[in-house]
Amino acid sequence: MNKTIIQVKDLSKTYRMGKIDVQALRRVSLTICAGEFVAIMGPSGSGKSTLMHVLGLLDRPDEGTYLLEGQDVKKCTDDELATLRNKRLGFIFQQFHLLANMTAAGNVELPLIYAGLEGGKHEAVINQRLEEVGLKDRMQHRPNEMSGGQQQRVAIARSLVNDPLILFADEPTGNLDSKSKAEIIGILQELNRKGKTIIMVTHENEMAAVAKRVIVMKDGVIVSDKIQNGAPSATGARLASASNAGLADPVGREVSAPEGYGKTVTPDSDAAVSVAGGIKFWEYMKQAVFAMASHKMRTFLSVLGILIGVAAVIAMISLGRGAQDSIEKQLSSLGSNLLMIMPGSANSHGVSMQAGSVTRFTFEDVDAIAKIQLVIKNVNPSVQGRAQLVYSSKNWNSQVEGDGTAYETMRNAAPVAGRFFTDDEVKKRAKVTLIGATVARQLFGDADPIGETIKINLINFKVIGVLPARGASGWRDQDDIVIIPITTAMYRVLGKQYIDSIAAEVSGPEAADAAQTEIVKTVSKIHHLTPKEADDNFQVRNMSDIKEAMMQSTKIMSMLLGIIATISLIVGGIGIMNIMLVSVTERTREIGLRKAIGANNRDILMQFLIEAMLLSFLGGLIGVAIGVGVSLLIVVFAGWAVKISVFPLLLATTFSLIVGLIFGIWPAVQASKLNPIEALRYE
Repeated sequence: MNKTIIQVKDLSKTYRMGKIDVQALRRVSLTICAGEFVAIMGPSGSGKSTLMHVLGLLDRPDEGTYLLEGQDVKKCTDDELATLRNKRLGFIFQQFHLLANMTAAGNVELPLIYAGLEGGKHEAVINQRLEEVGLKDRMQHRPNEMSGGQQQRVAIARSLVNDPLILFADEPTGNLDSKSKAEIIGILQELNRKGKTIIMVTHENEMAAVAKRVIVMKDGVIVSDKIQNGAPSATGARLASASNAGLADPVGREVSAPEGYGKTVTPDSDAAVSVAGGIKFWEYMKQAVFAMASHKMRTFLSVLGILIGVAAVIAMISLGRGAQDSIEKQLSSLGSNLLMIMPGSANSHGVSMQAGSVTRFTFEDVDAIAKIQLVIKNVNPSVQGRAQLVYSSKNWNSQVEGDGTAYETMRNAAPVAGRFFTDDEVKKRAKVTLIGATVARQLFGDADPIGETIKINLINFKVIGVLPARGASGWRDQDDIVIIPITTAMYRVLGKQYIDSIAAEVSGPEAADAAQTEIVKTVSKIHHLTPKEADDNFQVRNMSDIKEAMMQSTKIMSMLLGIIATISLIVGGIGIMNIMLVSVTERTREIGLRKAIGANNRDILMQFLIEAMLLSFLGGLIGVAIGVGVSLLIVVFAGWAVKISVFPLLLATTFSLIVGLIFGIWPAVQASKLNPIEALRYE
């Protein structure tokens, strides 16, 4: 007597179609033994396909009991059902359901992947199964390169690759010509002859004629269950099993339940490993790459959204940091820890007069400030004006500034060529000058200016040094300047009696407030000013505060640029989510197939999630390259300062992965929740 493998009792299934309930199965009871070839027939709507889907664990009954090899599968989780479909059941579909982007070998391999079999063991099994169905020479061909009969043979090889207990065939020859139909019939008969149990749904009498047992359904019930083709052993086993089990036999007899009835299924050890561990990460990657390669335009659009966002982030951050460094460089010309003492102006009838019209600084003020102990390191008096510069046949109008020798250290102005003037030259009102880079270019071109003589307001000056390049600051070119001794500037060139401003360098940022207080006291004492008068007559400005304010403004601007770029990256992520949702819809039948051959919810979730992350990561890498390129182009064509560093590159790439993860979760979850049979039926 053959072993009983399927026992069902009182199975019922109702579908909701709009506002109408359709009862597809009505208390169906059935027993199937190992080695049987069962054909289920009936008119459209009879419930034959629903019965096969329930028996194949693609759908769940509303009521009744289903024992598979004596174990109750009704209480199985979705993952346990997926494992059973993968290990114990095989499916052959009318529509073939082959993945178009994979070869015949790739399609046959899918159940092995979901079974958790090591990749090195796949090839031998695949070769064997394809050879059994006569397709050894078509292993590397894609479905569109094969006939319908060949595609169905690939599907049969796929159903056999895990050596299932039962083969379910849903109209296996419905889309085939006569020759291909005969080939498939022959294969199924040979498989059954070797002991494989086959349950087939068909509406063709020709197909039913090759089966050993024919079940006819109508309106959700079995109306006929006949044995044919001389198969008494299977019939006897079935009837004996029905009698012993107490399940309704074809005529409705009923006795006690068999041993093990109602027991919850526990997958075997290999299946448990598959459920717990799933397929390896690289297999998910492989599947994701296949999916991306088969939908190139969709992949391109997904990548495009992310790469634009990443490129914008890189370019904006580089531009912001470049601007910040440029401003830092410009501010460094002001020196560090400086206090600027500026003359105030008088008010006459509410009108502010010219600066210096009340308090006028002299060298006495400079000496007094320099004597403030502990907090003052250096003091530099300064006067400014403009003058006409002449060298040979060239002339140039430039800023002239008279300074003391402390200017070199206080303003980080060590000459790039030549030297700075000395204290002795300041005392002697020497006619020596240092010129900025712009002046050197305008008057001397590429020639060496050191030792040459230029005229400043018709007075001959010897060029002794070239100042370091400062760059532009707003509308002003900081390199369009000449520096001469302050005494020379006051008494020989500009004709000034008083000092325009005094710069005092304090010992450190912490000493700035104390130094400012002492300077106010000292200057007020010299000029006999009350505290209120001091506020109106001169000002002490802390350059560190100005630098900090400017740096803070730059940081804010950089942050705003980064936020704007990040928004574009998020928009790209939303684009990926939308496209992945479309992908889930487009690939609904593919998802149904994967679940039918053993993929569980986690497998589908991970595949779609990794696909989304791979898309965003690819977009991130390309975006980094484009962002760096755009930054360099900004330098070349716009002349703006940019700074490209490793951290923003890593940040943008990592963030693109996070975007892929976040925006890929919802589509991946939606895909994983699809019901197998509903997905397979999707049009």
